[in-house]
Amino acid sequence: MSHFAKVEDGIVTAVIVAEQEHIDTLEGTWVQTSYNTLGGITTSLTSPALRKNFACIGMVYDSVRDAFYVAQPYDSWTLDEDTCYWEPPVAYPSDWNGMNYTWNEETTSWDAVE
Repeated sequence: MSHFAKVEDGIVTAVIVAEQEHIDTLEGTWVQTSYNTLGGITTSLTSPALRKNFACIGMVYDSVRDAFYVAQPYDSWTLDEDTCYWEPPVAYPSDWNGMNYTWNEETTSWDAVE
């Protein structure tokens, strides 16, 4: 049994566990996904990384990249082609000392949350 994502207009609308033979009888576009894959890396000792990330409802399926990823959170963020994670133009503060930060798209910077 494998995991499959139903993709409609490039968006994942369902994820099920089924045999390929069952998927072949269903209407629509179904794309195999692996719960062992995150950021283009697999935790499985026997299976390769599959489509960059495990599919979840609401995620994007990009058929050109053959990858699943979340929708772009901010216009200034870019997609890392290796992981299919969105990256901010400024890294999250490394000297956070227990502080939390939130992204400010207007200033393209991280703001401390009080």
